[in-house]
Amino acid sequence: MALYPKLITDALSKVRYPGNGKDLVSAGMVEDDIRIDGNKVSFSLIFEKPNDPFIKSVVKAAETAILTYVGEDVDIKGNINIKSRQAQRPEPGKLLPQVKNVIAVSSGKGGVGKSTVAANLAVALAQQGYKVGLLDADIFGPSVPKMFDVEDARPYVEQIGGRDLILPVEKYGIKILSIGFFVDKDSAIIWRGGMASNALKQLIADADWGELDYFILDLPPGTSDIHLTIVQTLAITGAIVVTTPQEVALADARKGIDMFTNEKVNVPVLGLVENMAWFTPAELPENKYYLFGKEGGKRLSKELNIALLGQIPIVQSICEGGDSGKPVALDPQSITGMAFADLARSVVEATDIRNKTQKPTQIVETHKTVKP
Repeated sequence: MALYPKLITDALSKVRYPGNGKDLVSAGMVEDDIRIDGNKVSFSLIFEKPNDPFIKSVVKAAETAILTYVGEDVDIKGNINIKSRQAQRPEPGKLLPQVKNVIAVSSGKGGVGKSTVAANLAVALAQQGYKVGLLDADIFGPSVPKMFDVEDARPYVEQIGGRDLILPVEKYGIKILSIGFFVDKDSAIIWRGGMASNALKQLIADADWGELDYFILDLPPGTSDIHLTIVQTLAITGAIVVTTPQEVALADARKGIDMFTNEKVNVPVLGLVENMAWFTPAELPENKYYLFGKEGGKRLSKELNIALLGQIPIVQSICEGGDSGKPVALDPQSITGMAFADLARSVVEATDIRNKTQKPTQIVETHKTVKP
């Protein structure tokens, strides 16, 4: 039987694309490049995105339709080329080429004020003239939208460079993204690890972060799939570990530091931040009350030979600022504002030293080929 293009398109019109229910021909998914060489047939299918979840199933259905409606002896398997209207997402390790430094803010346990430190560090850096982005990578407990009073913000999508990219929300001169912008703020996020990791990758790779001096990542507490996803996706310049002075928090901080420094991950730790170092009443700014122990973070930094980047006191304004969406670092004359300004300067200095004395961090390979 002689083959001609209309036989092929008639067969493909029997296949429907699951995304919209239309057949491949009327949906404009069949490229006008059908080639016939004897019994061999080849052509291209056009999908909107290169990571379309239906690619494999549609290709298989197209092959089956041609073998069923055109002929069983048609050589079609492996001859369908895939094209996409949008450009391919850059590979891990090649993401965010305009970002100079990626800083991961982590903690060994929850409740030590990690997100507060990350948010105020971002504000303090921005106030010192740096271009800053803040990613709320705490997928299951996003708090950054609340801290910046942008809970009702809904980021737009714009086509840039042939790709649909999310435009980060901007507040106080900082570019911000959080999974909290895309879910009900009063509902729990109950996702399997793979779904959470994919959402995080999208916030990193499918957003227009642009040119940044510092890209701050507010990681979840502890160690999890999210941490592994981060080090497999981005080359982290350095990590900051947040703790409180008490021994329970310090024990978990040790584990958090080990997570970054072990040979499989090998991310430099810029230093430790001792949060809630002491309590200072606003009316008695010279007084210090050590509610959770004294200088535990300082002792740990000496023990592990890492820098103590800052000691942040407890002042009522920190809580009020977080709840009202006005981080305390916005007031550089306050006790905590000065503490976060000092922290930002320490982070800049530690980052500069790290960049001058160490090689760039490599992303963690998902699979390594072992040569025989």
